[in-house]
Amino acid sequence: MNQSALLRPDWTPATVVLMVLGFMVFWPLGLAMLAYILFGERFKGFKRDANQTADTIFAKCRGAGFRSRPHFSTGNVAFDDWRKAELDRIEAERRKLDEMRDEFDGYMRELRRAKDQEEFDRFMRDRNAKRDQNNGSIEPYTQA
Repeated sequence: MNQSALLRPDWTPATVVLMVLGFMVFWPLGLAMLAYILFGERFKGFKRDANQTADTIFAKCRGAGFRSRPHFSTGNVAFDDWRKAELDRIEAERRKLDEMRDEFDGYMRELRRAKDQEEFDRFMRDRNAKRDQNNGSIEPYTQA
């Protein structure tokens, strides 16, 4: 199982354990984990934007060698044009991969929802079958 599936913003055993440990170690950590569990789905775009901003800042620092010039040029126009085209192509590929990942995440959410619905339907069928066997009276549900 990969890290994104293990620490998705949901009530998974891993996130609950991390939240409890966070509260035990330093309460703001537990509170931060609770916020991630409750509101994590809303911050996907924020994370992507923050990563892109950080990548841009570091790329400018690395490319310019901490010079004051905002656009680093090698002096060779053909190479600079080729480099810009390649970087644009790579960015387009990255956007496609991000879109594919979002589609897959949606697909997995839908699979989880379908599985939950199937389990609920099975529970209701079993419950109705027990009620029919007991001539309409409903027994308290006991886990087998």
